[in-house]
Amino acid sequence: MSDERRLPPVTQLGMLSLALIVAGVIYLSAHLPERVSLGPAIALLAASALLLVGNVVALRRTEGFAWGRFVEVGRWALLAYAIIAGLIEYVFLRNDTSGGPLVVLSLSLLVFALTVPVLIAFTVARYDDAAPGPNRS
Repeated sequence: MSDERRLPPVTQLGMLSLALIVAGVIYLSAHLPERVSLGPAIALLAASALLLVGNVVALRRTEGFAWGRFVEVGRWALLAYAIIAGLIEYVFLRNDTSGGPLVVLSLSLLVFALTVPVLIAFTVARYDDAAPGPNRS
């Protein structure tokens, strides 16, 4: 166990990022269609986006990480979540959401659609060996 590499807390920070996004979307959705103050939702979105960026930067600095597997899994997960985010965006547009709330909700969907694939890809890649070992070619 002592030779196990140290990984950043990607899962924990990713889940916190998702929780902030969900809180912001719930806040906005609870007040629509009336006029809503965007301040709290923007603050939650900014905090979530910073966590996502910090997560990727911390992961990028990890030596020996299985980036090939991360990209392989991440691109398919990104495709799936881009479709999901697109469908949710369609619902926002169909329900006549516009202006500032639409922008904040759309950006929240973007952070959501990036965070989940990072979590999925990390979960798979963390158990893959990045460098060839004695039994790998």
